[in-house]
Amino acid sequence: MTATAPAPSTARARATALLPRLALVLAALLATLFTAASPATAHAALTASDPKDGAVVATAPAQVTLSFSEQVAMGDDSIRVLDPQGKRVDTGELRDMCSGNTVRYGTALHAGLPNGTYTVAWQAVSADSHPISGAFTFSIGAPSATDVSLPTAQAGGGPVGIAYGIARYLSYAGFTVLVGGAAFILLCWRRGAAERPLQTLVVRAWVTLTVATLAMLVLRTPYTGSGNFSDVFDLDGLRAVLETKTGASLVSRLLLLGAAALFVAVLFGVYARRVAGAGPDGADGAEEMDKADANDGTDDPGKPDDTSDLTFGLAMGGAVVAGGIAATWALSEHASTGIQPGIAMPADILHLMAVATWLGGLAALLVALHKVPGIERAAVRRFSTVAFVSVLVLAVTGIYQSWRQLGSWSALTGTDYGQLLLLKVALVAVLLGIAYASRKWTARLADAPVARVAAAEQTSGAVSRETASADGSGDTAPADVSRETEAVTVPADPQRAAQLARQRAARESAREKQVRDADPDRAGLRRSVLAEAAIAVILLAVTTVLTSTEPGRAVEQETGRGSTATAVPDRAVKITLPFDTGGPNGKGSVRLELDPGRVGANTLHLWSDSPDGAPLDLPEIKVAFTLPAKDIGPLPLVPEQAASGHWTASGVQLPLAGEWRIDVTVRTSEIDQTTVQKTVKIG
Repeated sequence: MTATAPAPSTARARATALLPRLALVLAALLATLFTAASPATAHAALTASDPKDGAVVATAPAQVTLSFSEQVAMGDDSIRVLDPQGKRVDTGELRDMCSGNTVRYGTALHAGLPNGTYTVAWQAVSADSHPISGAFTFSIGAPSATDVSLPTAQAGGGPVGIAYGIARYLSYAGFTVLVGGAAFILLCWRRGAAERPLQTLVVRAWVTLTVATLAMLVLRTPYTGSGNFSDVFDLDGLRAVLETKTGASLVSRLLLLGAAALFVAVLFGVYARRVAGAGPDGADGAEEMDKADANDGTDDPGKPDDTSDLTFGLAMGGAVVAGGIAATWALSEHASTGIQPGIAMPADILHLMAVATWLGGLAALLVALHKVPGIERAAVRRFSTVAFVSVLVLAVTGIYQSWRQLGSWSALTGTDYGQLLLLKVALVAVLLGIAYASRKWTARLADAPVARVAAAEQTSGAVSRETASADGSGDTAPADVSRETEAVTVPADPQRAAQLARQRAARESAREKQVRDADPDRAGLRRSVLAEAAIAVILLAVTTVLTSTEPGRAVEQETGRGSTATAVPDRAVKITLPFDTGGPNGKGSVRLELDPGRVGANTLHLWSDSPDGAPLDLPEIKVAFTLPAKDIGPLPLVPEQAASGHWTASGVQLPLAGEWRIDVTVRTSEIDQTTVQKTVKIG
């Protein structure tokens, strides 16, 4: 006995039943991505502090200062100093001590602080819009017990961070579908402007992007601050956000969305009526051109018609608005910081536009294939060409951005950013593989006889009659069924009217399915495009997490990975520097020892010797550390004299590995001074 194949209706029912499960799986995956992702760190990192972390100072300092690797935004409450009982001992006034390449901020302390262990908690916003935070302790006199515990939660985490991340994802998704859907209509299928499913898709994308942008704007204060949802009502905080680069970008995006609303109104208003033949003559050149393309399998997008000028104007205006919206991301996030921002920002705009044209157009094609059975084959072929060009632009800009953000091969596997990037590349590869299968279906679709669809439309009357009979409308003659669809006299009985309305809806649905399923090649294309769309949803989620993850280049700068310097573990750096200030008794040498001579805290010892080897007292000696390769420093240091001809300093922080230049300034009299230097490897 041979097995009987399931009926097509049964197979379709099973496929339909699987769609909710697929949606649940995708939702669970997105939730995992957002909850598993660590809070966003960014380019800026704390490179030094005064007092140092864990330092024990003899007397109370007048202030606490923090130095960062890149520019940050801080407010009056960004640095808090707490005594052992948890009481604030800082004045709450931020001091901007930045100069040149040195990024340093501080806050003054109250006078007369008693001995004990003090906690410094700080929070800032990096130049690429992501919040950063940290805490450390120092002691006056001697360490003591403290009731203050160092915070473990980072800025940008918790429920507010998850909500902000979801809003970021929705903004990317809304932008992608809005731009890609409009591009699909203007570049591939003009008649789609008059189709309600495509109109609904693009309008909902605009609403999603607008709502998500507003959500990000009101969540910005708690996201970069306390992490409490109640702070969304803090008007002072909102006013402060509007003065930042990120706030200005979000407001600019809202203004551009106003222009986008006008574009959508024209696209689905005047333009849709033109292409649908809503003029006095009831026909339009664009409609006739699309019909001709569908019937003869040819594609002549350059053929003049009544909508060419309007199409060109809408395309140019839409491209400008879309580019402006994309620029609101490029001007406020990763592309605006780091190396080569002048090249990175335009490249990022092109990258976002290419992603939107490809994936958003894919969403529009999926809706058209499922909801609009009459989509022309020429439109599908045109989208295939547009997608190919978009992928080329995506590849070129993506390779440049990857090089810029990674900096080395080791960062590709050794950092979270690199691992997410590998996952993104893998998803793009899978997407391209499915797209290749879609192109094969498209080629077969182009060669398939159009008579299949025409036959389906001719036989749809029979389907309507069968549907009507199944719904209990046997009192209606078969010959009158199609006429009843065109014009129906509503009976006085409300129940009978409702029954007829259900019958008409069932007949229309059956007719649409009959036409849609008449071409097996079209059904195969729908399945492959649905698979592409599912992968695209996951790809957008990974991209959203990637944009809020610290780039690999910045991570390696902080940890010293990838440096050419070779580490010498637990071995002090010892150098001798001869000097000659040119004055009386101006000759001698300085012996310097940096222990253990590695990244992090070190102890510095300096000895000054006369030419005969005796200890030499100096009026002043200063040291500075500079890492030219990373543009860090000079980091100044004034050691304390421990004995005759001997100076020392503890807690000397060297944040990165590399070739450090040590400058020692020696003064032998009121006017005689010189600086000697030497470069050493710090691992």
